[in-house]
Amino acid sequence: MTGVSRRRFVQGAAVTGGAAVAGSVLGQTVAEAVRIPGGGVAENAALSVTKGDPRYPSLVSGVNLRWVGTPDAVRVVGSADQVAQVVQEAVDRGQPVAVRSGGHCYEDFVTRPEVRVVIDMSGMSSVTYDRDRRAFAVEPGATLGTVYRALFKGWGVTLPGGTCPTVGAGGHVAGGGYGPLGRLHGLIVDHLYAVEVVVVDEAGKAKKVVATREPDDPNRELWWAHTGAGGGNFGVITCYWFRSPGATGTEPSALLPKPPAELLVAEVTWSWEGMTEAAFTRLLKNFSQWHEKNSAPGTPYASLFSHLTPQHRSAGSFSMNTQIDASVPDADKLLDAFLAAVNEGTGLTYRVGDRKRVPWLYVVTQWAGWVGGTTARWKAKSAYLRKAFPDTQLKAFYKHLTRTDYDNPGGLVVLSSYGGRINQVAPGDTAVAQRDSIVKLLYVSLWNEASEDAKHLAWIREFYRDVYAATGGVPRPGGVDDGAFINYVDADMADPAINASGVPWHQLYFKDNYSRLQAVKAKWDPKNHFTHSMAIRKP
Repeated sequence: MTGVSRRRFVQGAAVTGGAAVAGSVLGQTVAEAVRIPGGGVAENAALSVTKGDPRYPSLVSGVNLRWVGTPDAVRVVGSADQVAQVVQEAVDRGQPVAVRSGGHCYEDFVTRPEVRVVIDMSGMSSVTYDRDRRAFAVEPGATLGTVYRALFKGWGVTLPGGTCPTVGAGGHVAGGGYGPLGRLHGLIVDHLYAVEVVVVDEAGKAKKVVATREPDDPNRELWWAHTGAGGGNFGVITCYWFRSPGATGTEPSALLPKPPAELLVAEVTWSWEGMTEAAFTRLLKNFSQWHEKNSAPGTPYASLFSHLTPQHRSAGSFSMNTQIDASVPDADKLLDAFLAAVNEGTGLTYRVGDRKRVPWLYVVTQWAGWVGGTTARWKAKSAYLRKAFPDTQLKAFYKHLTRTDYDNPGGLVVLSSYGGRINQVAPGDTAVAQRDSIVKLLYVSLWNEASEDAKHLAWIREFYRDVYAATGGVPRPGGVDDGAFINYVDADMADPAINASGVPWHQLYFKDNYSRLQAVKAKWDPKNHFTHSMAIRKP
């Protein structure tokens, strides 16, 4: 997942019963401390794990146990050369491939029956500083927790990525990942300087290509496509390099954003008991109106990030988790004003479950507000919100979160702060086209038993359809809403029986950037070796 931790969703709910060749800095490399040791990855050849191997069951499923693959082999790689070798072998044998870094894919793109070879990137997890490129090299198998620890402990810098520490950098970055520092520093792809990709040319030859954002780079369009088009489209990513735009000099600590030393965090909870429809809808309206008023770049609230997570009424309550840079003048007053604005006019009283000052690294890797609970299966949908919620959408929220024929506390929506610095980037500067939104929404149903799949899928589809009934059952771009987020990919968007809007799925995710992405696809993957049900299609 990106942005929001899957584990955070069910905190307090009853669902469970209640990324490179790089140099060193100062004569040392943080990679030695943070890289997952080869784990059996051969030095000169990728490991091959096949059926019958006791490791196989653990390597053919991801975090969402709705999807379990049956590939002929899982190839655990340890270098870009090994990736190129594995890809070449698969091409020569006519075997469809898929790539896994952290295993958080929302659909069956890695596990679908056609896939015969899965390339497991977990053995490529180093985070280092490349002196030649003046950029930080992150291998795709590095998890976000690994990236944050390495960058911070080694150089005192960070990237504005997501809140789930187990998400792999590979898919997170390619899809344009966002997170708590986004309003202050933009998206993680806004700091992407270069990418190394193993591609397959017209002649069927696998090769490594490095593409940078430099204006005169002949491969620049390949870099651009990796700033938000999602994974599995153009080749196998073997390294990302990061350096903030406008950063100068050779001092590593000046080339990426510095995180706050300390954060003021808060968790507040509202009880469903006695909550009326008017109070509930006012609460959500307030949250969206506050963001509409306070999401301009340079706002005193630039460092404030919040998740409001209304769960189904059967959970008994729902929470909002918020953080703000503790060094901001009057941070406590700003936080209090935000909480008051969200609660204003509801007549509700919230319970303060957590409020404290904590080190930044603790928050991004361990704070219970972002991390907690587990589940096995889920279905998710997403949307961008550009203006305050209309009343018709809020009525649909209340209807489906209080339905008496559905009793899953793991049915919920995450409303996440957006805007700020993110919206200073033009829609065509990266593949992420949604650049004037204020809130990002993630609709989720989480459960454990396969026998209950139909029930939970029906609920979330009906919920989403009703929220966006005025625009054909999807968040059509250009009005109050602005499409959906590719890292929260939803195969329903390509199903005309569900998406009745007349707006194709690629317009919802990529808007006017899609034709440009198609041109990149045609050049760099002309034989369509890298594909899935919602991959970029050649023109």
